Amino acid sequence: MRVYATAIAALTYAATSTSAFTPSHLNSNAILSSRTSQRSIATTTTSSPTTALSSVNSADPAIAELYKRRQRPEYIPGQISDPDYVRIFDTTLRDGEQSPGATLTSSEKLEIARNLAKLGVDIIEAGFPIASPDDFNAVKQIADVVGNEVFDDGYVPVIAGLSRANEKDIARAWDAVKGAVRPRVHTFIATSDIHMKSKLNKTPDEVVEIAVNAVTYAKSLGCIDIEFSPEDAGRSDPVYLYRILAEVIKAGATTLNIPDTTGWNMPWEFGELIKKLRENVVGAENVVFSTHCQNDLGLATANSLAGALNGARQLECTINGIGERAGNASLEEIVMSLALKGGTHFSGGPGSGKLYTAINPVYITPTSKMVAEYTGMKCQPHKAIVGANAFQHESGIHQDGMIKDKSTYEIMTPESIGLMRGDSQSGAGIVLGKHSGRNAVGTRLRELGYDLDMEKLNKVFTRFKEVAEKKKGGLEDDDLESLVSDQAGSVNELWRVTGLQTTTGLSGIPTATVKMMGPDGVERYTSATGTGPVDAVYKAIDQIMGVQVVLESYSMNSVNEGIEALASTRVVIVPCPDGPNDSAVMDAQTSQLREKKFAGTGSDTDIITSSARAYTSALNKLLTWKMRRMAQEAKDTTGTGDAVAVEGEAPVVVAN
Repeated sequence: MRVYATAIAALTYAATSTSAFTPSHLNSNAILSSRTSQRSIATTTTSSPTTALSSVNSADPAIAELYKRRQRPEYIPGQISDPDYVRIFDTTLRDGEQSPGATLTSSEKLEIARNLAKLGVDIIEAGFPIASPDDFNAVKQIADVVGNEVFDDGYVPVIAGLSRANEKDIARAWDAVKGAVRPRVHTFIATSDIHMKSKLNKTPDEVVEIAVNAVTYAKSLGCIDIEFSPEDAGRSDPVYLYRILAEVIKAGATTLNIPDTTGWNMPWEFGELIKKLRENVVGAENVVFSTHCQNDLGLATANSLAGALNGARQLECTINGIGERAGNASLEEIVMSLALKGGTHFSGGPGSGKLYTAINPVYITPTSKMVAEYTGMKCQPHKAIVGANAFQHESGIHQDGMIKDKSTYEIMTPESIGLMRGDSQSGAGIVLGKHSGRNAVGTRLRELGYDLDMEKLNKVFTRFKEVAEKKKGGLEDDDLESLVSDQAGSVNELWRVTGLQTTTGLSGIPTATVKMMGPDGVERYTSATGTGPVDAVYKAIDQIMGVQVVLESYSMNSVNEGIEALASTRVVIVPCPDGPNDSAVMDAQTSQLREKKFAGTGSDTDIITSSARAYTSALNKLLTWKMRRMAQEAKDTTGTGDAVAVEGEAPVVVAN
C-alpha cells in the first residue's frame, strides 16, 4: 500500500495469509478483481501480522495489499489482551438512523451490516429492538445472519441491541441479539442533574438502583457482554459517575460507555474525564472504557481521540458521522486518524501508546456511499476522507504539486480508502454516452467506489441508457452517481410511474395525468389538479396508491450545469396520524411515540418526472414497511392500498 510521509508505517499491511477477510463461504474474487487500477502503488512492509480479503491471484500485488488488515486480539467481553488495540463500535444502524429522514428498510440495514463486517468493525449496534416490531426483526435478522458469518481468521462482529434500563426493553433487546455468536445488550440511563430532575424525575439514589437492576437483569438472562452508558455523562458530576459506574461493574457490566450526549465537552475536558474515571472508579481495571461523542460543536472526532489518548479502548462512531442533531463522531475520521497518527501521537495512556485498529480502510468508500444512498443523506463535498472534494485539486499551484509528487497535497492515497481514482482522473477519461456499453459504465462506477452486483448494475445501466438518449455530450460522474441513488430506492418497488403528462401556465389550472403499474401488474391512471404541476402529480399518485401522507420536505438539485442537466429530487414524507398508513414508532431518546419518516430520491432530465420518481420511492418504502408491520394481522399485503384492480387489459381509470 502506498501511503505518504508520516503514514507509511501505520497504513501498510504485511501478512502472508490471503484468505481471512471474507467468510469462507463467500466468493470475493469478483470484489477484488472489480477494483483493479492501472496506477502503480508503492508498498512497504512491517512485521505486524495481517490478514487479507481472500485467496485471490492479482496481477498487481499492490492492489492485493490494499485488502489486507491487521489481526485483532481475541474478543473477550470486558478485556483486551493488547492494551494498544482500539475496538471500533459502529452505531450507524441505531444512532445514525435516528437522523431525521434517514429511515432504512430491513434489507438495506442487512446490506449495510454486511459491509460493516467487511470493513471489520468490532461491534455493530444494529438498532433499538423495543422501538417497533420492524426494528426488532431488523436487529434479529442482522444477529442471525451477519452475527453468524465467521471469517476465516475467526473474526465475527459483536451484534448489540440498545435498551433503556428496564426489564421489558432489556428482554426485547436480548431476544433480538441472542442468536449471534457474540451478542451484547447495551443499556443506558441519564446521570446528569438536568436529565435526572427534568426528564426522569428521579433522585440520584433511584437512578443508581435502576442502573444496577438493569445490568443484573441482563446478566440473569444469560448475557455475558453488557454495556452500560450513563447518558449525558459529559455534563454529569464526576463523583456521582464514580459511584454509579462502580455499582454497575459489580452487577456485571463489561463495557462502560461515556457519552458526551450534547457535544458539550472540549477535547481536553473529555479526555480528562476519561482519565479520572479510569483512576477513580472501583473495578475500572475489569472493564473496557468507551466513548460516544456527539458533534454539536464539531468536536466529536477530536473528543473521541482525546478519550483514546486517555485510555478509552472502544470508540463509538457512525459512517459519514450521521446521527442525532449534528451527528456523531465519524468512523472514517477516527479510523484514518489512528491509522496515520496512532503509532506516534497517543503516548501517556495504557500500553505502549502505539494505538491501532483492525479496520480495513479500503472498504470505507463503498460503505460510505451505500449509507449515503440508502439514507438519502449525502456527504458535504468537503467532508473529510469521503467527501467528493477530498481528493480533488483545482488550484493551479496544487495541481502543479500533485503532478510532480502527489504527497505534496495528499496525506493518504484515495486507493487506501477504496476510492480507485484510475486513469480517468489523470485526463484520459471515457465519455459515457448513448453508445457506451455496460462494461464501460460498470468500470467507471467501480472507479468511483461503487461495488454493484449484476442486478443493480443492470438497473443503473437501463436508466443510464434512458437518460443518455436525451442528454447530449455524455454523462459526467455526478450524473452516474445520481442514477445510482435513483436506483437505490427501487429495492422495494411496489408501484412505478409508467406515464406522466402535466399542463400548467399563468392562466390555467395545473393538471396532471399519471399512469402507474401496481404490484398486481395492473396499470391504473387518474388526473388531478394542484397548486402547481408537482403538487398535481403528487395528488394523482396519492389517489392511485391510496395513501395519506404529509410532504415534510422537498428539495431539487441540478447535478451539473447546462440546460440538459440531470435533476435530482429528494423528498421526505410522514404518514398522517390515524390515517390508513399510520407508522408510529417509539423514539429511543424521548420514549415518546413519533411518526416514522420515509425518504425517497429520483433523478431525470425532466424535473416533473424526477419529482414523481422520488415521491413514489418514498411511498414504496412506507408501504413495504407497513406491510411487514401488519403481516401478523393478515391485512392488505398487496401494496395496492385503496386502489381497486379491474379486470381487463386496458388501463383502469381511477375516479377523482
